[in-house]
Amino acid sequence: MLPKMNIRKGQKADMPAVLELITELAVFEKEPDAVVVTVADLQRDGFGENPLFHTFVAEQDGQIVGMALYYYRYSTWKGKTIHLEDLIVTEPMRGSGLGFALYAEIIKQGKTDGVRRIEWNVLDWNTPAIEFYEKSGARILPDWRVAHMDENGIDAFIVNNK
Repeated sequence: MLPKMNIRKGQKADMPAVLELITELAVFEKEPDAVVVTVADLQRDGFGENPLFHTFVAEQDGQIVGMALYYYRYSTWKGKTIHLEDLIVTEPMRGSGLGFALYAEIIKQGKTDGVRRIEWNVLDWNTPAIEFYEKSGARILPDWRVAHMDENGIDAFIVNNK
């Protein structure tokens, strides 16, 4: 039986709970010290005049137990797309249907916005997530690799390419 839940757009006041979920995800992904974003960052960046991201939150009995954070990107091939940055359900609620409800809300948002693609990353060892996504009709692209440059890399690039 699914718990009584509510999925809604995230609000500025939700950001402390969102940061707790982000921190829980970092621990799950074996990067417990990687989170440097603060509540103030989330509130500023998600709720200003030009928000950098949007959220849906999942509540059970008035407590936030999951969230999906997404933002818009632009593909030279597809046009406007959504990037699902994180979909997080607190550990005790995994398997309850909350993750699917958040995921469905992102898909519905994409349909409403007329995007041609919704994309996200999944760790290669996170078999339950991979199976969940594939079962839903998503394709995991084996020939693409994620590239990123962290702050140290940015600084080194600038120094080395003056």
